[in-house]
Parts: sequence; structure tokens; C-alpha cells
Amino acid sequence: MSKIAYFGPAGTFTEQAAGVFDPSAQLVPYPTIRATAEAVIANECSQAVLPIENSLQGSVTDTLDALIHLEGIQICSEIAIAIVHNLMVRPDNESASIKQIYSHPQALAQCRGYIETHYSGVEIAASLSTAAAVEMVMNSVEPLAAIAPERSARLYGAQIIAEGIQDSENNVTRFVVVAKQDNPRTGRDKTSLCFTFSEDKPGQLMNVMAEFSERNLNLNKIESRPTRLGLGQYYFLIDFDGHREDEEVKTALAVIESHCSQLKIFGSYERMNINDASSFA
Repeated sequence: MSKIAYFGPAGTFTEQAAGVFDPSAQLVPYPTIRATAEAVIANECSQAVLPIENSLQGSVTDTLDALIHLEGIQICSEIAIAIVHNLMVRPDNESASIKQIYSHPQALAQCRGYIETHYSGVEIAASLSTAAAVEMVMNSVEPLAAIAPERSARLYGAQIIAEGIQDSENNVTRFVVVAKQDNPRTGRDKTSLCFTFSEDKPGQLMNVMAEFSERNLNLNKIESRPTRLGLGQYYFLIDFDGHREDEEVKTALAVIESHCSQLKIFGSYERMNINDASSFA
């Protein structure tokens, strides 16, 4: 049986994404995104599932930073999960007495409108994960609430007092699966990478972008992250259609590398259909 690491604890959407990816695998929780990725590098697990992007709140920067700065992992697959958030309390607590609402910062941001409408005077506090928020609520004598998936309520014995409190019905999180190797060509692939420049000069980013355009390689996403070497120095991260072993892609990457001081390929993997996102409450 394969072992898959996931950003835990049990009851998070990441655990559910890992179960969708491989229902027969042993799922092993880790306390941080970096530790989850490092489980693959250390050969503790064969693969790891990491949240990378939400349709409402954008990228999960801890995952981007792990891909940039850790060596020995590559993206081999991606998964999309439709997110439904619920407000839950200890069964012996009244909803009117809630003093604090806990959840992961992404979940709190995705439910901001509901919180401001129904609990405008209640303190909001961040937790390491949605499931950790439920654990905190259940272990506290104070009247606290948590925002988390329905599975967390079942696992920890919490009572759901409001369902589907996210601000948009189009709330989807994309997860990536990392392993020691990426995926072979399927003909329906995506490649993720990052690059940076040794100095800031006019036109250098456009030169890279032009290479994709000239070879008819469709860009899905582009963003930046600081290099940690100084203010104004960035890694540029790109997702595009195609596999690193495709001839057009290989040629483009060779030219792009000549323009950059560093090019790192995160991996090539089969492109998912966002419309097929699994749904979990």
C-alpha cells in the first residue's frame, strides 16, 4: 500500500483531496505544508498532496515557496475540490454566545461576508488548518466556533449550526501531488516552472513571454514570489499547456533558460478538467 502525505490533521480538505487521488493509499498527516513536501524527499511517503490555489483567494504561497526552494520533488498530478464551508460549535454551546471564530486564514477569507453579516462583533482568529480549528473548539470551555468541512464535525463530534457559508458557490481549490518524478506524456499535459533574472532590465520578461506566444504554447497562469535575496527581486511562476518532453516545449525551455539566471521546472503532469471538481461539504 502506498503512503501519501497530506497537510493535516484529519478532516481537512487536503485529506479529502488525497483520498480522491488514491482511495486505497495510507494517508499520513503532517503539520505544515513544507513538512508535507519534505516527507517525499525523506522517503517517508511516495507522494504528497498540497493545496496550491483557490478560486476566491488565489495562490497558497507556502506551497509555491516549497516548490521553489525544496529540491527533490516534482508535480506529478493535480486535483480540484469544490469547497463547502460550515460553521460548527461544541454541541453544548449556543450560537448566540460565540466569542471567537477560528479557522485557517484561507477559510476565514472565503467566508468573510457571512461572518461580517452574522457575527460582526465576534473576534476572528487563525488556526493552522480547518480541522485544527475544530479540535480547538472541542477542547475549549469557552464558547468558540470553527469554520471547517462537514467531515471535521463528524470526526471531532462538533455540531454544525450553519452550512455552506462561503461567499461564493464557485469556491474551488486546486491541489497538486508531488513525488520524486513527474508524469509521462499523455497528450493532455500541463507544465509548471519558475525562473528569475540576475538583474532587472527592460524587456527581459517580455522576451520569455514571447517564446511561449511564438510557439503557440498557452499560458494558464503567471505570478511572482520574492526571491528572499532583496526587495524587488522575484521568481516568476508560470503554468502552461504542454509537456517538458514535447519538442516545441523543449525548444522553448532552452531559449528561455538562455534569458534567465535560473530556471526550475516543477513538473509536467496531466491537465485536469476543472468542471470535474469533486464536491465536499
